[in-house]
Amino acid sequence: MTESQHTAHTSQLGPDGLPRIRALLDTAFDGDFDDEDWDHGLGGVHSFLDDEQGLAAHGSVIMRRVLHGGRSYRVGYVEAVAVRADRRRQGLGGRVMAALEHVIDEAYAFGALSASDEGAALYRARGWQVWPGRIEVLSPDGVVRLPEEEGTTFLRPAAGRPLPDPAQPLVFDWRDGDVL
Repeated sequence: MTESQHTAHTSQLGPDGLPRIRALLDTAFDGDFDDEDWDHGLGGVHSFLDDEQGLAAHGSVIMRRVLHGGRSYRVGYVEAVAVRADRRRQGLGGRVMAALEHVIDEAYAFGALSASDEGAALYRARGWQVWPGRIEVLSPDGVVRLPEEEGTTFLRPAAGRPLPDPAQPLVFDWRDGDVL
């Protein structure tokens, strides 16, 4: 099957682009993709593949601020990665990730994402590493530890730059819904 791959900022997707992507995500996540999840994947760069059947795969990378060791980092945070059920295990997720990793390499200090059990193998195979340290968030109530995110948060060095020292926690910026 032939695919065409595209990379575009949210603002360039046009009136048909966003509804097509949302429909894929709703289907791929079996209805477990809500409006806050949708909002988290917007405002950055999208990579997506079309085939003869329509939209086959998607992912986006957005900017997040992460505090670590007294410094604020611009981080490329991967969101909304999905492949249509009939096209899974054919390399499309890897192609989407390659485009997003290129954006991370060119624009961010490092990449980060929160992986489901189903998605973790893809990210590990691409060199993403489970963050071994603490995960926290700068919430409206101050800094709060997120132990449920420890072990599911992956990082990737950008363009050979080093990853932060796991002796210090990563403190992510706040957002509504799932913080990671």
